[in-house]
Amino acid sequence: WDAERKRFKAQITVDEIRRLNSFFGLSATEGGYRVVIVDSADEMNTSAANALLKVLEEPPKNAVLFLISHQPARLLPTIRSRCRDLRLQPLASDALASAVLQASGAADASDALAELSGGAVGEAMRLATLDGAGLYSEIIDLLATAPRMDRQRAAKLAEKAAQRGADERLDLVLKLMDVALSRLALFGAGHPAARDAAANENQVFARLSPDLRTAREWAELSRDLGQCLAHGRAVNIDPASLLMDAFLKINETAAQS
Repeated sequence: WDAERKRFKAQITVDEIRRLNSFFGLSATEGGYRVVIVDSADEMNTSAANALLKVLEEPPKNAVLFLISHQPARLLPTIRSRCRDLRLQPLASDALASAVLQASGAADASDALAELSGGAVGEAMRLATLDGAGLYSEIIDLLATAPRMDRQRAAKLAEKAAQRGADERLDLVLKLMDVALSRLALFGAGHPAARDAAANENQVFARLSPDLRTAREWAELSRDLGQCLAHGRAVNIDPASLLMDAFLKINETAAQS
C-alpha cells in the first residue's frame, strides 16, 4: 500500500519483503506457526524476489509462506525449486458469485467477470468496482473495427484510461488489453473460451484469428506490447500516447492477418 498516493503499489518492493524479518522475530500465538501470504509473487520486482529467496534458503522455524502466482514460470527458478506446488482451479461462475456475495455483499458477479477474473474473487471485485466488464467491451468493440480501426474511438478510450488521478483504471485497461490479445491468440490456436466475456467476442476473434499462424502473431504482439508498455510506464511516457501506439500496432497486426 502506497500511503502517499493512497493506492496499492504496482509492484511488491524489497522494503516490503524485508519487513518479514521483524514479523518472523515475533512469537507465534500459542506456539503455533507464523504464516505469510505473498499475493501475488508475480508482482515482486527483481530486488524483492532476491530478498525473498534469501528467506526461502534459510526459512525461520515454524513458518509457512504461501506464494500466490498466476504465472509460476516467470518466477525465479531458484524460488520455484524451494516451493511445493499447489495448483488451484478457477472458481466456476456460480461459486464466484457466491464468494463475491460473502466477501462484499454485492450480488453482481456476471459470467463476464468470471471470465475476466480467471475465477479469482479479489480480481472479480476489483473489476466490478472499476467497471472492468464495460472497459473490456469497449476494447472488443474497438477490435471489431480492425483493420480499419476507428481512431476516434481509440483516442477516446485512450484519453479515458489516461485521465489524471485514474491510475487504477489505466492499469486495468492495460491488463484487459493483454487479456483480449491472449484470448484472441488462444482462439486461433483452437482453444476458445467457454463463454464470451463481451458481446460478439468470439465473432470478432474468428475473423481476426482464424488459424494457428495468426494465433502466433497475436501471441507475439501480446508479448511485445507488454514489454513496451511496461517500459513506457517506467520512463513516464504519456499514457494516452502509449495506448494509442498500442492500438495502432494491433491494427497493423490485424491488417496482416
